[in-house]
Amino acid sequence: MDAMILFGLIFIFLLFNVPVAISLGASLLIFITFFFDLVSPSWLVQGMFTSLDSFPLMAVPFFIFAGTLMEQGGLSKRLINFASSLVGNVPGGLAYVMITSCFFFGAISGSGPATVAAIGGIMIPSMVKEGYPRKFSAALAANAGSLGVIVPPSIPMVVYCIATGVSVGDLFVAGLLPGLIVAGSLTAGSYFVLSKDKNVFKKEQRKKGSIKDVLNATREAIWALLVPVIILGGIYGGIFTPTEAAVVTVVYALLVSTFVYKEMTMKKLIAGLVDSSRMVGSILLIAAFATPLGRLFTMMKLPDMITKSIASFTDSRIVILLLINLFLLFVGMFLDTLSSILILAPILLPVVTSVGIDPVHFGIIMVVNLAIGFVTPPVGVNLLVGTNVGKISFEEIVSASLPLIFVLLLALMVITYIPALSTFLPNLIK
Repeated sequence: MDAMILFGLIFIFLLFNVPVAISLGASLLIFITFFFDLVSPSWLVQGMFTSLDSFPLMAVPFFIFAGTLMEQGGLSKRLINFASSLVGNVPGGLAYVMITSCFFFGAISGSGPATVAAIGGIMIPSMVKEGYPRKFSAALAANAGSLGVIVPPSIPMVVYCIATGVSVGDLFVAGLLPGLIVAGSLTAGSYFVLSKDKNVFKKEQRKKGSIKDVLNATREAIWALLVPVIILGGIYGGIFTPTEAAVVTVVYALLVSTFVYKEMTMKKLIAGLVDSSRMVGSILLIAAFATPLGRLFTMMKLPDMITKSIASFTDSRIVILLLINLFLLFVGMFLDTLSSILILAPILLPVVTSVGIDPVHFGIIMVVNLAIGFVTPPVGVNLLVGTNVGKISFEEIVSASLPLIFVLLLALMVITYIPALSTFLPNLIK
């Protein structure tokens, strides 16, 4: 009953378009003051302080700032040129350039919307100029932008690890193969859609890149391509922690943007600080309420209740994972990724571990699920960014996204039911 009241309060606030952080905070304060006698409002304040007094949490603002620096410092252009030299010469190649570029940019930004803005802003006009449908180009940018949170480093992965205690390094490495699966699925989906539009395949006559072109593009992009190597190599080499890796990434991005590519100006730096601060402020406010919320769930024995309810319904791992996937896909349609992880990960993790599912594998399942939430209405943050960058209506981008969302769901099923895709690399490195 207590849980229903708390969730009801949160739902009411969200229904009136109150920001997620304020919805959580107001709901917790009202619930503790009027419906729950075991704790006082001062307990909520102490819990908020405890939530933010976290060294791993410091990685989030630094990764966000690093992604902004890389977007404005010319790294995205070099990555697109590199991807184009590899796959841009085949019919429909610009679509594959989009996906490949999002994969590489995701490996340095950790953010889905940032990936859509950085890559889509350059690629969508190029694709339209070559005869690709505008709505398909924008939809592909939005869907491929989901790679920004699946390929490490990933901000949602850091948040999941903070909420559950899983190793950030393990989850980063675990995301590599699933990221390739998602990228491959989007490539197959793009080919299927574009094969029906013979005009695109016939019209596009792109010069085949020579080995010299590939080497030149690689030389230009090498500074950007080194970012994930530095991050993962540094973490697993014991050189620095994930939080320190985020700081190193900021310094590296600033140096490369300023002294190597020479595109970083004071105006761009200030704009990047402002944009990052806005995003960090909203994320940390949500995180501040996450610990008190999780502790309340524990006091109300909500994880135990859910575990027993599911166990009484079925003990099949396949069915449990299917139910959790459906639930997370539904949540992702209405709630942003970080809020969903902070609220639901502590509740669902005991459920899946009770049937022998690895916490690292479940972390990947959760991140991929909620990454799909970036492109499912009504919230669909990537869709909103795609409409702005692509200059089309929300209805157009949604209709063009349906085939791509379908292949993302197929990829999710593969990742869910083949645990080795998520656990093989972490176990190998250990």
